[in-house]
Amino acid sequence: MATTVAGALAGGALVIAPAPAVAAPAVDVLLAEVYGGGGNSGASLTNDFIELANKGSAAVAVDGWSVQYLPAAPKPTSTWQVTALTGAVAPGGRYLIGEAKGAGGTLALPAPDAQGAINMSGTGGTVALVRGTAPLTCLTAADCLADGRVVDIAGYGDAVVREGSPASGASNSASVARLSSLADTDDNAADFAAGAPTPLNARGQGPTDPGPGEPEPTNARIHEIQGSTRISPKNGTRVTGVPGVVTGVRGFGSARGFWFQDSRPDDDPRTSEGLFVFTGAVTPQVAVGDAVKVTGKVEEFYPGGETIGGQSLTQVTGATWVIEASGQALPAPVLLDAATLPDAYAPTGTPSIEALALEPTKYALDLYESLEGQLTRVGESRVVGPSTSHGELWVTLEPTQNPTAQGGTLYSGYDAQNGGRLKVASLIPFSQEPFPQANVGDTLTGETLGPLTYDQFGGYSLAATTLGKVVKGTLTPETTRDQKNSELAVATYNVENLSPKDTQAKFDRLAKGIVTSLSTPDVVALEEIQDNSGPTNDGVVAADQTLDKLVAAIKAAGGPAYSWRSIEPVDGKDGGQPGGNIRNAFLFDATRVEFVDRPGGGPTSAVGVRKDWLGRTRLTQSPGRVSPADPAWENSRKPLAAEFRFRGKTVFVIANHFASKGGDQALDSRFQPPTRSSEVQRLAQAKVLRAFVDELLKSDPRANLVVLGDLNDFAFSPTLQTLTDGGALRTMVDTLPANERWGYVFNGNSQMLDHILTSPRISRFEYDIVHVNAAFADQASDHDPQVLRVHPSTGNDFLDLLERLWEELMERA
Repeated sequence: MATTVAGALAGGALVIAPAPAVAAPAVDVLLAEVYGGGGNSGASLTNDFIELANKGSAAVAVDGWSVQYLPAAPKPTSTWQVTALTGAVAPGGRYLIGEAKGAGGTLALPAPDAQGAINMSGTGGTVALVRGTAPLTCLTAADCLADGRVVDIAGYGDAVVREGSPASGASNSASVARLSSLADTDDNAADFAAGAPTPLNARGQGPTDPGPGEPEPTNARIHEIQGSTRISPKNGTRVTGVPGVVTGVRGFGSARGFWFQDSRPDDDPRTSEGLFVFTGAVTPQVAVGDAVKVTGKVEEFYPGGETIGGQSLTQVTGATWVIEASGQALPAPVLLDAATLPDAYAPTGTPSIEALALEPTKYALDLYESLEGQLTRVGESRVVGPSTSHGELWVTLEPTQNPTAQGGTLYSGYDAQNGGRLKVASLIPFSQEPFPQANVGDTLTGETLGPLTYDQFGGYSLAATTLGKVVKGTLTPETTRDQKNSELAVATYNVENLSPKDTQAKFDRLAKGIVTSLSTPDVVALEEIQDNSGPTNDGVVAADQTLDKLVAAIKAAGGPAYSWRSIEPVDGKDGGQPGGNIRNAFLFDATRVEFVDRPGGGPTSAVGVRKDWLGRTRLTQSPGRVSPADPAWENSRKPLAAEFRFRGKTVFVIANHFASKGGDQALDSRFQPPTRSSEVQRLAQAKVLRAFVDELLKSDPRANLVVLGDLNDFAFSPTLQTLTDGGALRTMVDTLPANERWGYVFNGNSQMLDHILTSPRISRFEYDIVHVNAAFADQASDHDPQVLRVHPSTGNDFLDLLERLWEELMERA
């Protein structure tokens, strides 16, 4: 992006700003799928291919355009290879570009809309969609993204040229494909996922013709295709004449298709009678109630890629079908409720449960799999995950399963997966029936039914063709009480990637929450404060505009004129959204509490502990970062330590934001128990932080210490156990009733990721999780804030007792 600098006189010379670059007009055509493994060992397709998608409502001409390819690690002599395009991409349609053919594979591409001869790598490279056919000359991401001819870039594997981070998982048997929403966040890793290649041309045709040596399709019924395990016994083979009645149609996104179900089931409860037919970006011309016979290839599709551990979805690809009748009666849906759902969640103790025979009467996960693609229904159910803008919510089929005080379902341990949770998504266009706005504790009444499916963002879910109605519950956003003059109020709040690019409405909502819901705490530890340019990856690291804008919004909402302290990170070294440079920060009310400033704190300098000349324990820097060079903090936020004075007493506060849980296998993983790979880094971070805590408490065992923030882990996790072992710190959440220990909702589980911990010397306190976000469809953040009100210790038991008696006397007076 070009930057314009105002002209100025400097040293007698006139400096004139360069003319701003003219931005190319935005278009709706994107790179949708890239596959470079064609014809390689293990590949079924004979050719590489590139696929475009048009997410708009009007055709886009691509005459004179091209797709171009660059190796993953280009040399100075590397050049872009070019395939010219002709014609147009239809609204909501696809456009297939065939590339080089390899020696292997048995399945030919459908007729391409353009043909090239680029031999792409199966594991890493860059593809660009370009206005024009002249080869690009850029060899870096920055140069290519600044080229006005470039419409879109997809970097995969170890590609140097990419948007954000490269997409992962490409191989001889896997392409990288844009997610069904066709979202373009300028981050290839977020926008693309690996999976089985699914080439589609402009006519909606897939690779249906068998290649040399491939057997002719065989007749089959749906239960024969689904089989009694998670993997189809006919995986990778072509079937023909598969009969069934259409039960649901997905006519939006890039994962369109339809479900159909056999009206003549077998007597094996392990074999589903429903199946999904994948048609890509092409809306299938079928209607619910059509009796069809389907021909195509059976494939196991892993939403999000095979490596993340999710279940596979059995589907038919490259399909053709014949409609034999319309208006047919649908099979009776299977009722899912507490009576039909097993108490146990999943079998455990094997590397993978894929090959195990299903036991639907024994395990909830097996029951869901045995109904994959089949019509199911739920009756009146309590909402345990609020509705989202994507048209989905979570209900529980087992209302007595670990309920919270607010109506959710509590995640209380690694063996408490809560199998009654089920996502409900809508197949009904929002223009026809808006998705209901539901909060935790509301009730989905009436009958909700549709095919049961699986997706990477929620596991097994009901794709509703009929939606019940939401009856509102009693849950309302909470407020906490004001702190007394003698109480220090310390809060933590993850403000979810806050930057000046957010709307003023978000700043106002957060401000109102701090002023009204949290009752203007004396100190607020903030997580996910982004730099002044937000997610734009431009080298900016300062966040003064972000924090000043929040402070102004708080003052406008009737709060104090908070001051703030933070330390700018090294660009790109603290993780989070690329370009955002998130960091921890402190707000504090200087009329109530003094921030003890000590110089020396910086992004790479480590805070220490020392004694002053009177023998009092002090931080060497305030604010200062805890061991920022330690490998535990690689690509993660560094803890921010600070020293405060309240009514003459020193209070140490450490704000944290540990490594995220990204990369962990989901509770519904085909690997049971799921692997928590991200826990390794958080455990290392907890050990580093604990060492600093031990150093401080060794210097002053009576220190007032508050450790707080988004630790991204549960109260029962090894991470928290490391921080609390031996009684060095105490978790405040353990002081609450068990059914109130939550502040975040994920996939219908109410859970605990943010924490406040204190040193043993803090014995007089009141702790509150203030539920204003996580349980509600209308959120300012996805985290609930927390507040701790404490009476800091003087360090002397006798003086503490006198002070307490005096405060009680004054309160009674």
